[in-house]
Amino acid sequence: MTTAAPPPVIVLVRPQLGENIGKAARAMLNFGLTELRLVTPRDGWPNPDAGPASAGADIVLAEARVFDSLADAVADCTTIYATTVRRRGVMKPVLTPEAAAKEVHASAGRSAYVFGAERSGLETDDVTLAHKIVTVPINPAFASLNLAQAVILLAYEWSKGVALASPPEVPLDPPAPHAEMEELIGHLVRDLDASGYFFPPERTEMTLRTLRTALTKTGWSYNDIRMMHGIITSLGRNPRAR
Repeated sequence: MTTAAPPPVIVLVRPQLGENIGKAARAMLNFGLTELRLVTPRDGWPNPDAGPASAGADIVLAEARVFDSLADAVADCTTIYATTVRRRGVMKPVLTPEAAAKEVHASAGRSAYVFGAERSGLETDDVTLAHKIVTVPINPAFASLNLAQAVILLAYEWSKGVALASPPEVPLDPPAPHAEMEELIGHLVRDLDASGYFFPPERTEMTLRTLRTALTKTGWSYNDIRMMHGIITSLGRNPRAR
């Protein structure tokens, strides 16, 4: 049996705001990642602003480890991915988040996704330490991702290779027989006619055709049609006294 590769660690280098660390932790836990490493966070650690921003990702924050350098933070990792939208002239293989995730799942060792500070991103020396660069295809006129967005992109791509819970499937009501739709159309037309909607008279046929086309575009269920009967009936009553 093939042993599953360990999940990647998330390394935030010189993060500035506690809120952003908390939001990154939330993004991690959404997609099954729990190991967070911080390199010289500007405001120290722990940071009281991180908890509320994490929206309950307490396990990630409680186990977060702080390091004095990026080299120390990734010392146990065999493959290091630097995330940046700028190549900075460093000659490294450049991957998309999807391609990087596939490599991480195929790796026998520990991998690290490395993210830079909010304002400036990773420095050239940080990128030089990495084995590969991960770059998100992005609008060149506005190449600006915040820290949590960058983390969630990579975490999501990694999560595709693991079994996470999906929202429960809710079966849709089957479409109602066409006779039910005809009865609804008849009900609607009678009330519209009584209210003087079809004016001028010579446009009645075209209006009816347009109305039928609109109503038959979707697969109405029996409950949908029953609800519409109730709405039409209610609209035809006298307004309720207030």
